[in-house]
Amino acid sequence: MLFDNVKITIKAGDGGNGSVSFRREKYISHGGPDGGDGGKGGNVYFRIDQGQNTLTYYKYKRKFVAQNGGDGAGSKFHGKNGEDLILPVPSGTVIKDTKTGLVIKDMSSCGDFLICKGGKGGWGNKHFATPTRQIPRFAKAGIEGEYKEVTLELKLIADVGFIGLPNVGKSSLLSVISAAKPKVADYHFTTLEPSIGVVELDRERAFIAADIPGLIEGASLGAGLGHEFLRHIERCRLFVHVVDISGREGRDPIEDIKIVNRELELRDPELLKRPQIIAANKADLLDNACDLSAFNDFCKEHGYETVLISALQNRNIRALLELIYKRLAELPPIKVYEAEYDSRDELEQLPSHDVTVKNVNGVFTVEGEWLLRLMANINFDDRESLMYFQRMLRRYGVIDALVSKGIKDGDTVSIYDFEFDFVN
Repeated sequence: MLFDNVKITIKAGDGGNGSVSFRREKYISHGGPDGGDGGKGGNVYFRIDQGQNTLTYYKYKRKFVAQNGGDGAGSKFHGKNGEDLILPVPSGTVIKDTKTGLVIKDMSSCGDFLICKGGKGGWGNKHFATPTRQIPRFAKAGIEGEYKEVTLELKLIADVGFIGLPNVGKSSLLSVISAAKPKVADYHFTTLEPSIGVVELDRERAFIAADIPGLIEGASLGAGLGHEFLRHIERCRLFVHVVDISGREGRDPIEDIKIVNRELELRDPELLKRPQIIAANKADLLDNACDLSAFNDFCKEHGYETVLISALQNRNIRALLELIYKRLAELPPIKVYEAEYDSRDELEQLPSHDVTVKNVNGVFTVEGEWLLRLMANINFDDRESLMYFQRMLRRYGVIDALVSKGIKDGDTVSIYDFEFDFVN
């Protein structure tokens, strides 16, 4: 079966930590701080791989993490930058945010796409030296790389989609007009995955056709195999609706067309607005006295152009291809999905310095995502670093939040396992 839908988690590399170091050399006193900066974390990119046509690469591995940046060192040595991670996807893959379902990027015809940015490296203590702070005993921690949960959804890129009920000859037609070799047999659901073929009329004229596995009534709700592959016709500019005109299985070609079109409409009403050419296949099985007037009237009433063909005998195939190419020249290019998701929107909605204060058995616990990053930059054994921490708590409303909860001098405050007595 075609592997065309998968959920994965992606994380860019974390930035390396800055170093706390002081220059120590013979005959040189008061060398000063020389802690190097941490390296940048690796980015994560998606890249189109023209050699792939499925998402099998992600079948057994669902979590991908780029390399972290190296920590800084003494003598102003900069940490090594983390290597970028490149994730290959076939052309036509749509990247969506798993939580919201919004489109992040359509990998149809583009270069590398940055999905997660690596964290910046932290500063070494050399950056914190001032005339009044000549021995900074603290450095800055690296910033965490971005993290995302995404859904990869492959939507085949084809100009023409062959649609129709099972066993009407879609695979046979594709095998005749292109180099594609789909499975062909005289039973239903022979085709278990979409097949793509390049159809060349001559050196200068060509188009891409896709054989979509047989749809049946109820396919849009999960019946049969068609519901698994309806997504692959969403880009097609033109549909070639293949029907068994011979009716040898006791089916009515008109009713067959109605069934398939009903499933298209249930999937997406816009699909029914796409132009259709009716390929009335298996004409070699028709009796000479067969009356097709009702079928022709139906097609004319709905504006369908019809070509009577036989894929087995290669009858009228050239006429069908010429008509397809003529209609494609009149249609707009293949659909590309516009980005709907912007990570900046999500960040702007979050209160960046929000905290939660709880009184648990007389201990006031404080939690906040930004506090974790702040505490990673603090050296609690250094007086100046500790004073900086206290200023940040006051500046961003943590002290006010504690007072509003009824804290009094001498009460215990706990911030992620760091405890101290409150003094206002």
